[in-house]
Amino acid sequence: MDWQELTNLTRGQPFVVERVRLAGSGVAIEGEFELPQLAQLNVEDQVFVTAFVRCHGSIKEMERIFGVSYPTIKSRLNRITRMLDFVETDPAPSRADIVDRLRRGEITAQQALAELEGRS
Repeated sequence: MDWQELTNLTRGQPFVVERVRLAGSGVAIEGEFELPQLAQLNVEDQVFVTAFVRCHGSIKEMERIFGVSYPTIKSRLNRITRMLDFVETDPAPSRADIVDRLRRGEITAQQALAELEGRS
């Protein structure tokens, strides 16, 4: 069974994966596993996201592929975006990072304090 069949079977209802088997080794792990966010999308949205990635984010190409207008593509992207958590790519500096920068003279004590207070 692939993800699309599983998604169709569950009809969009949440489900829990409790067993994972590593292909080729026969090793199985049991527990409660959360599906990746993209796998939690319905099949149509998974196809849409895949197409968007394959066209390198070109909305013009998406319009051509799906035969719909720019506002329709943007609306669907916005809807899918609201369903996905944002992955922080530039996390706040750790306490150790701030102290290291202070020691190297890259920031003042006041700047270090401000950054440390901003973390809370």
